[in-house]
Amino acid sequence: MQINELLLKNFGKFHDRQINLEEGINLIHGENESGKSTIHTFIKGMLFGIERGRGRAAQNDTFSIYEPWDNPNYYSGTLKFASGGKHFRIERNFDKYSKKAELVCIEDGEVLSVEDGDLRMLLGEMNVDRYENTVSMSQRNAQMGESMAMELKNYATNYYTSGNGEIDLNGALEQLKGRKKVLENEIRMEMSRKQQKREKLEQEVSFIWRDVHHLEEELDRVEEELEYRAGKEEEKRKERQLEGEHGKGVMDEIRPEKWRIHPMEILIFALVIVTAVIILSRPWNYLVAIVLFLAFGLYVWNRMKVGKKQVKTEPEIILEEITQEEEKVPIEKLRWEKAHITEELKEKTIQYDNLGEQLAELDEINEQSREYEMKRQAVQMAAEHLEQLSGAMRGYLKRDLNEKASAIIREITGGKYTKLVTDEKLHVSLVTDEKLVEIEQVSRGTVEQIYLALRMAVGELLCEEEMPVILDDVFAYYDEERMLQTLKWLKAHKKQVLLFTCQKREEQVMKEAGIAYHKIEL
Repeated sequence: MQINELLLKNFGKFHDRQINLEEGINLIHGENESGKSTIHTFIKGMLFGIERGRGRAAQNDTFSIYEPWDNPNYYSGTLKFASGGKHFRIERNFDKYSKKAELVCIEDGEVLSVEDGDLRMLLGEMNVDRYENTVSMSQRNAQMGESMAMELKNYATNYYTSGNGEIDLNGALEQLKGRKKVLENEIRMEMSRKQQKREKLEQEVSFIWRDVHHLEEELDRVEEELEYRAGKEEEKRKERQLEGEHGKGVMDEIRPEKWRIHPMEILIFALVIVTAVIILSRPWNYLVAIVLFLAFGLYVWNRMKVGKKQVKTEPEIILEEITQEEEKVPIEKLRWEKAHITEELKEKTIQYDNLGEQLAELDEINEQSREYEMKRQAVQMAAEHLEQLSGAMRGYLKRDLNEKASAIIREITGGKYTKLVTDEKLHVSLVTDEKLVEIEQVSRGTVEQIYLALRMAVGELLCEEEMPVILDDVFAYYDEERMLQTLKWLKAHKKQVLLFTCQKREEQVMKEAGIAYHKIEL
């Protein structure tokens, strides 16, 4: 890709400012506050858009910082570029009320869709993170971000496994991990459902067991009552037989006879009175007879009085209580109650056994749980294999990245450093004379060269379409020799370079070295 023209219609401090760019090195010179950062941001915004922040973040976001000074509602620009042998024009309106993006092929007038990814396709699938971590570099963000390390891991797994960087195997790994979480969540939900069902069944079992226990007690009571009543019926039958033989009732057999007057006592009293009348003379015989008659009458009255106040014996009380209870609950009703309780107890016992079987089944692994577990293990195994594969592929990427970065650092340092090595987090070390030198041990100028070499190497690996290299005041810590070697490399290996600077050094070095460049003065 090559950027041919910038038209800042209304962007930041610029209004209808046109800038033409050429192939090779474009030196964009301007003093501080002349708008170099504005143009740099404009290029990024035209390629990837500018989103406005929300809330307090919107006060200091890119959208607000570069909002036009005059007529902020008209916030737009145009960028023309070449890609794949054709020329294109993209126009954007950044205003929140009329935001839009139009992409047109200049040769044939074909209208392409930015929303459907046509612009990203022309940029070789470049996204804003990759852009900021490779071809776009400033003094403030020379070091690459963590997102770039993650993207390199993803690229390694994709490209070295399939030969196609568009196949997102890291995305597949994330999907597998997501699927595993879903399955684990389903397993937990299934276990929770089983636990809830278990608690409900256990509560029902507790209620049924209580009913069974109560019915067993009731059945024992009724059976004891029936047994007792059967015994009493037998005693009554025997009593009726004895009454038929002796003419005597139950009460006569049980009650004592001490309160009754015996016929012999009456006969004796009568004989005594008659004898007294005969033997004694008159009138004493009458007097004695009267006295004896009164005494006999008093004796009979006392004996009758004792009989009426006689306390009932214990057998009499028990018999009367039993007789009353028998009158309240007929024996047929007791037999019906026994049959009813027996039937209900049978139903409750069957219900209790069924609930016990259901509880036992809950302890067993059902088919659905087994299926969930098998799927979870399969996803886990696939994720582990993909992780292993990804680790091996990152080793290949590390090798290629180190080779590309080493070739660049060797050239831009004039052979002082010949080998550069990185780890998975893109931490860089230098190798010189078989000695490992950490990046913290070298000068700031060398550090800046290392970051530039690493960015260019990563860009060559990740970018399908060669993009313009945009450098914003990156040579502040370079001496003239480092700057010269770096500019030579950029001129020889990069199709287009946009070099923003507020210094004269870059231009002077290129003039002295005979490096061709196109200058834009702001």
